[in-house]
Amino acid sequence: MEKQAEYKVSDTRGEGFLPGLAMDFVIFGFHQNQLKILLLEYKNTSLFALPGGFVRINEDLNEAARRTLAERTGLHDIYLEQFYTFGDLGRYDPEPMRAIMQGKGLTPTDDHWLLRRFVTVGYYALLDFTKASPIPDALADHCEWWELSSLPTLMQDHRYIVEKALDTLRANLDRMLGLASLLPETFTMGELQSLYETILGQKLHRSGFQRKMLSLDVLERIEKKYSGGAHKAPYLYRFQTGA
Repeated sequence: MEKQAEYKVSDTRGEGFLPGLAMDFVIFGFHQNQLKILLLEYKNTSLFALPGGFVRINEDLNEAARRTLAERTGLHDIYLEQFYTFGDLGRYDPEPMRAIMQGKGLTPTDDHWLLRRFVTVGYYALLDFTKASPIPDALADHCEWWELSSLPTLMQDHRYIVEKALDTLRANLDRMLGLASLLPETFTMGELQSLYETILGQKLHRSGFQRKMLSLDVLERIEKKYSGGAHKAPYLYRFQTGA
């Protein structure tokens, strides 16, 4: 990714970026029944945050989102969904960002563009976390995967953003939005059920789950997966084209 795509902390006016507009990303990573999200950590502050970004004047919003996502993960062609806009006045607090900049040895003026109020557009992304190469942004020191069940305290309203993204992901499960990116091209019903259970955080009844999935008419059944006796071989499935 080209370096000029990143914002410049030294630029106090935010030249080239739309004022007052930001993006925050809840990047869900799934692998072998583990569900994680990507977080940034900032030096000398004990602060953690979701990866975020800004929209350049000459960019579409979704183009900016995909650019930022590639900058943080090293991946392209990731499933990405815009899910909510966060603009409450109560979310504005310049002190965490001031502390982050000071932790980097900077002394921002009160009118620095990064200390102003931002309305942020929330996106969630779905990917296999073993395929990503997390990369910190211009201010962060670490960019790492965290288990969803053991997140640290997040700055500002970022915990609420995570909860809103997770609620949206769960509500979208039966529409199969992006689930193909978390599974191999062909998979067993058991693998699909494990994915559901990991995202929902609860066990599901096997036969009931299978009936429900087949009734959605989004899966195509293919040859059996032989791993022993024929009676033990589960069917393989794949998502129908356009599902």
